[in-house]
Amino acid sequence: MRSKVFSISSVFVLMLVLAGGILTPPALMAQEKGLENLKETGLAFRSVARKVSPAVVFVKVEKAIEAHGHMQNEFMPPNGAPFGDDFFRRFFGAPPQFQKPGPGPEKRQVIGQGSGFLISPDGYILTNNHVVGDADRVKVQLLDGREYQAEIVGADPGSDLAVIKIDEAGLPFLPLGDSDNLEVGDWVLAFGNPFGLSHSLTAGVVSAKGRSGIGLNDYEDFIQTDAAINPGNSGGPLVNLDGEVVGINTAIFSRSGGYMGIGFAIPVNMAKNIRDQLIEHGEVRRGQLGVYIQDMTQDLAESFGLKKAQGILVTQVMEGSPAEKAGIKRGDVILEVDGDKIDRVAVLRNRISLTNPGATVRLTILRGGDRRDVKVVIGELDPDKMSQAVDAGEVSGTGLSLRPLTTELAERYGYQGEEGVLVTDVEQGSLADRAGIRSGSLLVEIDHHPVSDVAEAKRLLIDGADRSQLLLIRQGNNTFYVVLKPE
Repeated sequence: MRSKVFSISSVFVLMLVLAGGILTPPALMAQEKGLENLKETGLAFRSVARKVSPAVVFVKVEKAIEAHGHMQNEFMPPNGAPFGDDFFRRFFGAPPQFQKPGPGPEKRQVIGQGSGFLISPDGYILTNNHVVGDADRVKVQLLDGREYQAEIVGADPGSDLAVIKIDEAGLPFLPLGDSDNLEVGDWVLAFGNPFGLSHSLTAGVVSAKGRSGIGLNDYEDFIQTDAAINPGNSGGPLVNLDGEVVGINTAIFSRSGGYMGIGFAIPVNMAKNIRDQLIEHGEVRRGQLGVYIQDMTQDLAESFGLKKAQGILVTQVMEGSPAEKAGIKRGDVILEVDGDKIDRVAVLRNRISLTNPGATVRLTILRGGDRRDVKVVIGELDPDKMSQAVDAGEVSGTGLSLRPLTTELAERYGYQGEEGVLVTDVEQGSLADRAGIRSGSLLVEIDHHPVSDVAEAKRLLIDGADRSQLLLIRQGNNTFYVVLKPE
């Protein structure tokens, strides 16, 4: 009888073990250790929230616009870009809507919301240009409920950064960290006011670094994160577990208008230089080298006699530019700036743009297989000609590299008197390649919209990345339509 009971008990215990009902001592220890680690992570998040939240501000903006005709009787949803549909089309696929006005032109007050954070005890606040850049009135609200009118100190559309200020002293503020020290996989926390929900926190990791060619700003070097960023988070801080700001929340990739796991933040090391110039001058002065450039591919490297793809290829040198005066030539490969290796177009553009005009930099180049150093006195970029300084970087997902059609390029390719943007490169096997687009083509229209500006062309291509797009192409004397069809 005892053996029978033992046998039944043994079977019962075995069933429990197989079902996970009984944990062995090592498994119990592992479970307890896992729970303790989770609790410690939660405590770390709590500590950061207590430190950061008082310095995060809720930004409310007002703008008077001229409304025409009848519109939908709906309110614009709260978000970080209230003044026009460009931001909505870029990120959410739909323009804002307002209250229904009467017939004829009429002034309407548009209200928008975003985020920002204090960077000094005397009231300086860092945020996004698209949050406050065109505002007539700006208000900020602190965690404790205090509200202030804010002054726009300066805004920079090229980087999408802005500085505003409130008249108060002794305020909590956030220390700025070092975004260069970030690594993929590091914990980061995003603070802001998503959908107008004041002072929210989300947690995630750094998914990628150095994201560029997205077409959102003129100067891009985004931190990509899966910390949830939603409309209204724009301008809020992205912080590390020490409570230091490592980025400024700026945009999301979304087909629904909400969080889809990919958010972008401007690295704080880029923002530091912009902040200083905006506070001191109210605007940003950018350096200029005066070259058109493109990323080096393996095929290009072999064509230029290189063993591997390295550096940045110079495709054109502007007449009278600092590069021409220093002896830079078409076909040169820029390897380093002041001893720092350069491997992407965006890195070089950002590095030069943030160099003070008049400063001297040392470029290490390859020419005909010979490595040499060239000293260049950086010029100042004319803001009115910024669109002509767009590099030949790829439009993400299409395989197209675009450049403004200058007079020189129009003459070279036979497009005098034409309007469009020049295709400088087509990635092999890409959507554009399969559609039959070739390097040297002129992109004339996208979905029946004439294009003559690279930034606009990039925006339209990115907007339609999830559907078929109709492109009008000019190649030599031939003009024809092609369809870019996503896989």
